[in-house]
Amino acid sequence: MLSALSNILKITELRQKIVFTLTMFLVFRMGTHIPVPGVDSAVIEQLFTTGNLFGFLDLFSGGALSKFSVFAMSITPYINASIIMQLLTVVVPKFEQWAKEGEEGRKKITQITRYGTVLLGFIQAIGMAYGLRANNALIDSGLGTVFVIALSLTAGTCLLMWIGEQITEKGIGNGISLIIFAGIVSQLPNGLAVIYQYLTVGTINIFQALIFAVIAVAMIVLVIAVSQGQRKIPVQYAKRVVGRKMYGGHSTHIPLKVNQAGVIPIIFASSVLMFPVTIAQFIDVSWVKTVAGWFAWGTPLQTTLYALLIVFFTYFYTAVTMNISDMAENMKKYGGFIPGLRPGKPTADYLDRVMTRITLAGSLFLAFIAILPNVVAGITNIQGVYFGGTALLIVVGVALDTMKQIEALVLMRHYQGFMK
Repeated sequence: MLSALSNILKITELRQKIVFTLTMFLVFRMGTHIPVPGVDSAVIEQLFTTGNLFGFLDLFSGGALSKFSVFAMSITPYINASIIMQLLTVVVPKFEQWAKEGEEGRKKITQITRYGTVLLGFIQAIGMAYGLRANNALIDSGLGTVFVIALSLTAGTCLLMWIGEQITEKGIGNGISLIIFAGIVSQLPNGLAVIYQYLTVGTINIFQALIFAVIAVAMIVLVIAVSQGQRKIPVQYAKRVVGRKMYGGHSTHIPLKVNQAGVIPIIFASSVLMFPVTIAQFIDVSWVKTVAGWFAWGTPLQTTLYALLIVFFTYFYTAVTMNISDMAENMKKYGGFIPGLRPGKPTADYLDRVMTRITLAGSLFLAFIAILPNVVAGITNIQGVYFGGTALLIVVGVALDTMKQIEALVLMRHYQGFMK
């Protein structure tokens, strides 16, 4: 391991990228402690003990939302804008054309995504400010205070978006993903402190803590295995002569990932189910409170709907982002075929059938990982330590992608890699 790290540090370019990334992490963590003006921190702390949507988003902001700092919204508006643009690229011909234009087209899509981030961020900030106003969490409930809070939160999100883009350009890895990664990992010491307090006061015993540790390690191994899992579809390219040159005649494969949708289905399902609970906190009507109680985190109805929505969104997102017909058409265009199948529609039908089956496995895996924290909490009696679901998938996925990028840069410089 030490020799692998020395190989990394020998490369000046890679060393500079890592230092720059860590510096941006430091700026991010400093920003999580800069409070938004006009907010009553005592009331804010009470809002995060009810398991509402704010508490869910606090995980991705690295605790910035519970402190209600300028980074309270984290990078969530940018993620939402990116997902919306990705979906619109499939249905809007102009966006689809830009996506096929290469670098110039991607710049146009990125620019619109930035504008969408500012718009969505400001709308979300206004909603959060009015929600705090309804809960008497503002020192001054005037409209001026609401506007200042919304402006501060939007500016913080724009700064995080810029930091993420700078990390992608000058650092190592995907900047936006790494910001979320840093926010989640920063909560690890707090989780360990909670477990230590449970042991100290006698709420749990050492055996329960060991069970928690074993399950945590097993979950990490399982997530890595499924995240790396893929079905390789063999593809043969026929030989063809163009002028005096011969092309093709080689074999390759199409890697179809088991978890093609990533963490998106869990985020969608969590947001949908937590929305009624959050709205109920701002509406003092008895039947609304009763309905919201049905969707409380961990109830049988909520758990069942959570799993079903994850399966649905997994299929939906995979169908939107993967165009099987275009994939089969491109193979036919360049003389490729799957052994034993005719090019064109038979190939598309086969790929669709295979993708449907492995997506079922991926969706059940996501549902299992998302629900498992509730089961673990019941077995070990450890409450308040969020381990699993969205956080685990993001941490493992980002760590694997970043390691692959570092490995590629190390090998480019003719050094031995560090991934065995």
